[in-house]
Amino acid sequence: MPPIYTASHIGGQPWADPNIGAPFFQPRWNFQNCDVNQLSHMGKYQFDPSGYPLNPIGRTELRGRGLLGRWGPNHAAGGAIIKHSVSEKNILQMITIQRHDNRMWAIPGGMVGPGEKISTTLKRQFIEEALNSSGSQATIEEFFATDSEVYKSYVDDPRNTDNAWIETVAYNFHDETGTKVGALQLSDGDDAMNVKWCDIDGNMLMHANHVTIVEHVAKRLKAHW
Repeated sequence: MPPIYTASHIGGQPWADPNIGAPFFQPRWNFQNCDVNQLSHMGKYQFDPSGYPLNPIGRTELRGRGLLGRWGPNHAAGGAIIKHSVSEKNILQMITIQRHDNRMWAIPGGMVGPGEKISTTLKRQFIEEALNSSGSQATIEEFFATDSEVYKSYVDDPRNTDNAWIETVAYNFHDETGTKVGALQLSDGDDAMNVKWCDIDGNMLMHANHVTIVEHVAKRLKAHW
């Protein structure tokens, strides 16, 4: 019987679910409506005897929602932003942000808002985290017009609990010549404490399972890993 914990600041937030059993809270589990996506990339999830959704990967030693806003899957989006190769060995670079909460480097991205398209989330989060809401809007729109899905599944995130977990869809946006996003001036903002270009290889240390996502990109582009 692991402890039950939901962060106090989540209560009453417009983006967060009420407690299960609260009046007028009637979630449509394993279903997507116009506002909230309660489908899981992992398939149909189950429930405990009290009606709480169960993490499809297993137990985490914590019940409740922890630091997450929604019961069940909490959908996020990440963009693996790749620059042109910098050597004959085809070493790729990507934009990474350093998170405030654990100081680890991560793929720019964030939680998908109610009714928000994933492409909109990716563009919004990239502008907020890596450009600090600056940069040429025309260049950004052109860059985000083409993408390639590289990952769609569960995220082994330290915030996951028995009853709430993070799933993500990650896209690769590739700047072959470095003249688009490669020409933008990076500036950390929002919940990022630093932002930088970094070389991609198998020795990277990143937040959650972001290294796995980056590995998918490197192998897809036949780059050094």
